[in-house]
Order: sequence, then C-alpha cells, then structure tokens
Amino acid sequence: MIKDITLGQFFPGNSIVHRLDPRTKILLTILYIVALFCAKNYVSYAFMLLVLITCVRLSTIRVKSLVRGIKPLIIIIVFTAILNMFFTKGTPVADVWLIRRITWEGLRTALFMVLRIMMLVSGTFLLTYTTSPMALTDGLEQLLNPLKKIRVPVHELAMMMSIALRFIPTLIEETDKIMSAQKARGADFETGNILQRAKAMIPLLVPLFISAFRRADELATAMESRCYHGGEGRTRLKQLHLVRRDYMALLLGLLVIACVILLARFGV
Repeated sequence: MIKDITLGQFFPGNSIVHRLDPRTKILLTILYIVALFCAKNYVSYAFMLLVLITCVRLSTIRVKSLVRGIKPLIIIIVFTAILNMFFTKGTPVADVWLIRRITWEGLRTALFMVLRIMMLVSGTFLLTYTTSPMALTDGLEQLLNPLKKIRVPVHELAMMMSIALRFIPTLIEETDKIMSAQKARGADFETGNILQRAKAMIPLLVPLFISAFRRADELATAMESRCYHGGEGRTRLKQLHLVRRDYMALLLGLLVIACVILLARFGV
C-alpha cells in the first residue's frame, strides 16, 4: 500500500499538457474542482468524466498510475459511500432488515460522492504528474504575487510547498525501507484487524520522524551554506510566459464550467 502512494511524483513528458504553463495548469485544476462541485446529476457527472478522460489521454499519463494514486483512498471512499447510503433520507430500496435503511436517494448520493472523490483525486494528481515541483512552485508564486502588497510571504509559502512535494516520494521510500527492515526482524504488518494493524505501525513512527528531522536539518544547512535568504533579489533561470495554447486552455476551462452549470440545471 505504501508503494501505491504517488502524490508528489513527476512523470517527464512532451505532451501538450506537459508543455502548458504551470500557472495555466494550476488555474485549470481550480476550474476543474469548481466544475466538479457544480455537477449535480448524471449528465453533468458523465460530462466531467469525459473531460477527465480527455485530459488523461492528452497528458499521455498511464491510467495505471492514476489507479495507484486512488488505491490508498479506497477505505475512505467505501466509508463515504456507506454513510451516504444508510443516512440519506428518502424512499427505502426494500423492506428487508438493514436494506430498509438504504434509500434510492442514498444510492444516488453515494454514487455521486464516489465519482466526485475519484475524479477530484485523479484531476489533482494529474497536475503533479505533469508539472515538476520547481515549475509548480514558480507558477504558484507568480499567481500569488499580488498578496505581497499585504506582506504575505508568498515566496516562502511556495518554497515550503515545493519542498513538501519533493520529499513525499522520499519519505514513502524511507517508510518502505523501515518496514522491510522490521519485517526481517519478525514484525507483522499484514495480519490482524484494523486496530492491530494500526498498532503495528506505531514502531515505524519513531525512526521515520528521526529520518525526516535529519533530512530537514541537512536541507536547512545546505540552503544556508549557499547563502539562501528568501525571495529578495532572486532571479529565475526559466521565465514563465503565457502563449496561445495557454489562453486556449483557459478558455476551454471556462467553457467546461459553463457547460456543467447548464447540464446541472437542465439535465437529469
């Protein structure tokens, strides 16, 4: 399960999605999330699923990678679906034991919630899969530049986000190594109920935290030795420029939101 976590990974490529400006991709992701929450019926959700499939095909990212990113969330998805099925008021599916607690409205809501979570995760993962952490940081910093007028530390916030994304795969790899070492010493992480498995994971926390703090201290020392003093006076090797394809992509994003709103209002 640890190896299935793909958050923060970047898959280099030369697709049209990879070539988009990082600011464009961030804004498109926000528009996608807004459109997803505007979807209210089968037609609008089907349209959003079509949009996601199109984006995945254009990005040349393998579907297997997106599925791996969703797998760690299966428990949350199933739990959300069960809550919606049993606790949404409406017409019962059948008058039989626990099934009478399940309503048709609950089934519909559960289906929409599962689709929403899966598409939300896939869409946001698509952003990190096609954008390097450095480009993502530069794009986010440029988008938040107006906040500097009210003394918001934009550069520092963007840098922290970049470092966090950069070290997620590293910490996952470190966790896997610690688990393998403890399994070799007789630790069992795969048998027992949920509570027993959670309790078995506790011995992982101490060495993992020690490793994380050590890496943070080494990174801080390296940044200080290179005279890093924040964003003041810094220049960039690669300057960001919006081109025609970026404007076209943003226009398509706005059209998607407009279509979803219309489909949610007049669809079924």
